[in-house]
Amino acid sequence: MNFDLTQYPPIVQQIAGYALQGFDLAKSWLLSPAAWSQFAILVGAYLLAVLISRRLRPALKNLIDPAGLQNIFTAPRLFILQFLPLILPLLAYALTGIGEQVVRSMFDSGAVIAFGKRLFLFLAVRAFVRDILNDPFLKLLGRFMLLPIAALYAVGLLDLVSLQLTDTVVGVGNIRFSLMSIVRGLIAGSLLFWLGQWSNSQTSALIQKQEMRPSIRQLLIKTVEFMIFGVAFLVLMNVMGINLGALAVLGGAIGVGLGFGLQKIASNFISGVILLVEGQATVGDYVALDGGEQGKIVKMTARAAILETFDGRWIMVPNEDFITTRVVNYSDSGSANRYEAEFSVSYDTDINLVPDIISTAVSKHPEVLQLPYPPDCELRGFGDSGINFAVEFWVNGLDDGPNKYTSDVLFIVWNALKDNGIEIPFPQRIIEIKGGLPMAPKETT
Repeated sequence: MNFDLTQYPPIVQQIAGYALQGFDLAKSWLLSPAAWSQFAILVGAYLLAVLISRRLRPALKNLIDPAGLQNIFTAPRLFILQFLPLILPLLAYALTGIGEQVVRSMFDSGAVIAFGKRLFLFLAVRAFVRDILNDPFLKLLGRFMLLPIAALYAVGLLDLVSLQLTDTVVGVGNIRFSLMSIVRGLIAGSLLFWLGQWSNSQTSALIQKQEMRPSIRQLLIKTVEFMIFGVAFLVLMNVMGINLGALAVLGGAIGVGLGFGLQKIASNFISGVILLVEGQATVGDYVALDGGEQGKIVKMTARAAILETFDGRWIMVPNEDFITTRVVNYSDSGSANRYEAEFSVSYDTDINLVPDIISTAVSKHPEVLQLPYPPDCELRGFGDSGINFAVEFWVNGLDDGPNKYTSDVLFIVWNALKDNGIEIPFPQRIIEIKGGLPMAPKETT
């Protein structure tokens, strides 16, 4: 078959040439007795693999399946159990390999059966991506990277494509690398990113279970995270074939940028490390800054701390503010804080009875502490309308959000005063009119 393709672009001519080669190869296979014998061996190997897998899969499942038993071997057995869908294509691949050795010894040719063996391997990869990979990122990686590679290998074009990618070289500045390096970098980078995320989450969960100060725990988590992704970056550069010495110019540019444009980021990063080491403010503490920001620290990142206010808003505060400004740490993680509730009583009250009545009543609140000090009712002064008192009390936590300690105590004060017949005054004023009231005008008749 000859076609005149001179008027078409070179890429079209090249594709047409590959298509003609494939057509000639298929025609030679169809007309060759050796090829037909290889087709027969392929079909026989597949049917034998189907027969064996139908008997082998149930037996292996009954042997491996933990059947509700929970022990140290449960997780490994469940992990092995999910690979059972690979039995059929891998059996077909193995049996075809045996048949290939027989055919090559008889006919000194095995192109057809070699193609069938690669095809069974492609089916095994397809089953692995479809039935075994459960992680969404790994499944996406397998669908768009692993399956195309397996398909190219099955049709015998993998070496040709690899050679073309290796010969195509691109450069950025003084760094030069081939397209194959980019492909390897994409594959390795994706796997290293997923592995780094997975190992970081596993390590963080392990550190969170350890008994240590929250600040040290956060410091360890961040240190492990930087180490994991730092090692991943070095491995990725090695896989792509990039000489790290060639990055010296880029590293110098980054250093200059840190010295000028990124000094705030560097300052916040170092401040974050200092906070984690000292532990003066860590996750779970309630803090208030000079700038007016206040809330509970719910997360500390490399650049900033995340505060959650009692009204549900999140405030991002740079780490540097915790070092350079005054910070009030209420330490909401179980520390005791003192509050007071003010009230007034009538001037007709025997004020000597009020302290004992109020202190005893407030002490009955389940959240009010007796240590470091029990509730204390103090006389504060004589007001315009009544006598002013205040009861001081200690509680664990903060008087806001889910805890309304002052409100509870004021309810207790109200009920205690009512039960003892003590009046809470309202504002009263005495008005004196100098010269008396004006006389009403007399009516004229």
